[in-house]
Amino acid sequence: MNPTLVITGFLDHLLIERGISANTLLSYRYDLEGLQTFLQNYGESFATVNRQGLLDYLAHLHAGQLSVASVARKRSSLRRFFQYLAASGQRTDDPTTLISAPKPRRSLPKYLSEQEVEALLAAPNRSTPLGLRDAAMLEMLYAAGLRVSELVNLPSHGLDKEFGFVRIFGKGDKERVVPVGEQALELAELYQSQARPFLSGGGISDSFFLSIRGEAMTRQNFWYIITRYARGAGIQKPLSPHVLRHSFATHLLAHGADLRSLQTMLGHVDISTTEIYTHVARERLKQIHGRYHPRAELPHKAS
Repeated sequence: MNPTLVITGFLDHLLIERGISANTLLSYRYDLEGLQTFLQNYGESFATVNRQGLLDYLAHLHAGQLSVASVARKRSSLRRFFQYLAASGQRTDDPTTLISAPKPRRSLPKYLSEQEVEALLAAPNRSTPLGLRDAAMLEMLYAAGLRVSELVNLPSHGLDKEFGFVRIFGKGDKERVVPVGEQALELAELYQSQARPFLSGGGISDSFFLSIRGEAMTRQNFWYIITRYARGAGIQKPLSPHVLRHSFATHLLAHGADLRSLQTMLGHVDISTTEIYTHVARERLKQIHGRYHPRAELPHKAS
């Protein structure tokens, strides 16, 4: 069993059968090559390793100061890999069957207050082509709760102005349609009619949002843009494009949106991923109660 060929065969299987993204495939390859190196040091291989050998590997990862979440993700990669080996006849058993996953402690997503979002969205100078583009991108990111990859990969025909929807392709190239508000639509139209022709320079890029060179905007470039505007808006919190997606979800729940609708708009496969925002909403309510209720802070008992 050639380990390199086996890994490649597994990744090809995922790509064909599951339509998994390139970034996810790269993570699988990294995880499996790490296991391969570990096994070689102990005279084992993908064909011979047993449950105890895999437990030793996971313990090795823990000892390397990896977080519980990172180890859990790698374990998931191994489990899918050995399921594939068993199903394809390359092994007669699956040594991951009785290996339980450590439960990661889920941290609450960081988000901006509605006032902070308003300050951020007002920060770009809309009288310039670049400022108009940046304002349109920020509005679209918050209005539709997009991932940054979905925003920068939005095609030029992805906006339905008549019905107020944006059509995007999320993880695994799964298509979804998300409504956007009037302000985002108006800014997107202004950008498309006034700023985009200036940025394109007569080019033929199919991307909706363009860089100053007339090429598709990159994730790294937009990350820099959003942090620059955050500083200008006086926002002290660490900020990334994903924080606006978290803010979108948190604010919708706070204003009465239901979880199923939110799940659809965010493109979550599992409702449990969306449920994390209910914890955010509860924490926010506790903070409001503690701040404004006259008897929220209970007196200490006399000892």
